[in-house]
Amino acid sequence: MTANFCGRTRREFLWQTGGGFTGVALAGMLDQPFFANSARPADGGTKVFANPLAPKKPHFDAPAKSVIFLYMYGGPSHIDTFDYKPTMIGRDNETIAVKTFGRGGKKNQGRIVEPRWKFQQYGQCGHWVSELFPNLAKHVDDIAFLHSMTADSPIHGSAMLQMNTGKVQSGSPCIGSWVNYGLGTENENLPGFVVMLDPRGGPISGAKNWNSGYMPAQYEGTIFRSQGTPILDLARPAELSEAGQRRLLDTLREFNDDHAARLGNDSKLAARVASYELAFKMQSSAPEAVDFAQEPQHIQAMYGLNDKRCGTVARQCLLARRLVERGVRFVQIYSGGAHNDDNWDAHGDLKQNHDLHAGETDQPIAALLTDLKARGLLDSTLIVWGGEFGRQPTAEYEKGTGRDHNAYGFTMWAAGGGVKGGISVGTTDELGSAAVEKPFHVKHLHATMLNQLGLEPDRLTYFYGGLDQKLVGVEGAEPIREIMG
Repeated sequence: MTANFCGRTRREFLWQTGGGFTGVALAGMLDQPFFANSARPADGGTKVFANPLAPKKPHFDAPAKSVIFLYMYGGPSHIDTFDYKPTMIGRDNETIAVKTFGRGGKKNQGRIVEPRWKFQQYGQCGHWVSELFPNLAKHVDDIAFLHSMTADSPIHGSAMLQMNTGKVQSGSPCIGSWVNYGLGTENENLPGFVVMLDPRGGPISGAKNWNSGYMPAQYEGTIFRSQGTPILDLARPAELSEAGQRRLLDTLREFNDDHAARLGNDSKLAARVASYELAFKMQSSAPEAVDFAQEPQHIQAMYGLNDKRCGTVARQCLLARRLVERGVRFVQIYSGGAHNDDNWDAHGDLKQNHDLHAGETDQPIAALLTDLKARGLLDSTLIVWGGEFGRQPTAEYEKGTGRDHNAYGFTMWAAGGGVKGGISVGTTDELGSAAVEKPFHVKHLHATMLNQLGLEPDRLTYFYGGLDQKLVGVEGAEPIREIMG
């Protein structure tokens, strides 16, 4: 390759290495007015190029501006956390008739696994919370509990896709992408949609849970790591210092007239350069956003930043607060990764599993609620907690305390973002095996999240495959109005 360019000028070298390389520098040189005046949208009719991530007005005024989705991957047991079932106490190992459907298939009877943790009432509302969450329990008056959630699948992969995209099949945009598409981002130097994974591994189905499906790629989630540098390849290498970048830009300006003209007639290239532009701007904005040294010591201690048990989730929750503070629309945090006891999927030893994961999340999540409220951000930030399903009241195996999956009835909760606190909606039966009062589907939760952001679930559409596609499906879904303030 060196021989091929022997005797060539820098201008010739850069020209022949193609637009992908030069686009990186173009991103820093060209601004939004350039795109607005020069680029031609793909439809061939619109006269002005519009940044797809520019802030957009919601359909109506609404309390929430952003969402933090605390995703408990694997399926936490509702009857061991927030759905108190006193009739189960003293009945450990009793065989009863109960219909269940999980990983092990459909069953008509099972052996009761009595809850392994004591429950206590908290707050003015008197909601029962197990001793798994002593810190979070202090916030029940700010929380709306949904005790009758249902999903279509008891299998992790498809259930996760439904919780994230509204469908059990692959290929649809996730809720973060819908929010990014519907509202844009208020901070052009940071992504509108951020995902933080558990360092033990990503969830089953992988990136399908945070990608943009049939929408353009700019709406998909951006991964921020919870350990080390949150964003890979963000720091400028030594050979591309600020001074070096300025020299490179000066060189590019000598021959970019032709490229700029071509860019004006190529919407795909314009979108590509817009992506480079975001990456370029993040080099200056993202390091500040992820710099915890700016936080007072009492805030770091409140989250548990230096606690070996909960330090990872503490960093994620603190970063989530800093991101929504800076205009990021949607942040999703995954508690649990990989398989088996690396997440909330308690098929074996229920107590060991939930002690681990609740211990990792209780203090940081409680701190997040406290911090947002103290800063006046809880009213404008919708917090959602839950997994893809719950767990059964009976044992999965002949011996042990493990519970199988339960999509017939489980608990999720919401706080902030205009949600009423200190209330509970819906119930499961006396064993927690299925929703019996006001059952809500995943689509109702999605409709609620959109509604609190000012987006009408039936009006937020994207034309694809001959249909005006919606997060809530063609048939639609009503928000859960009982929890709206």
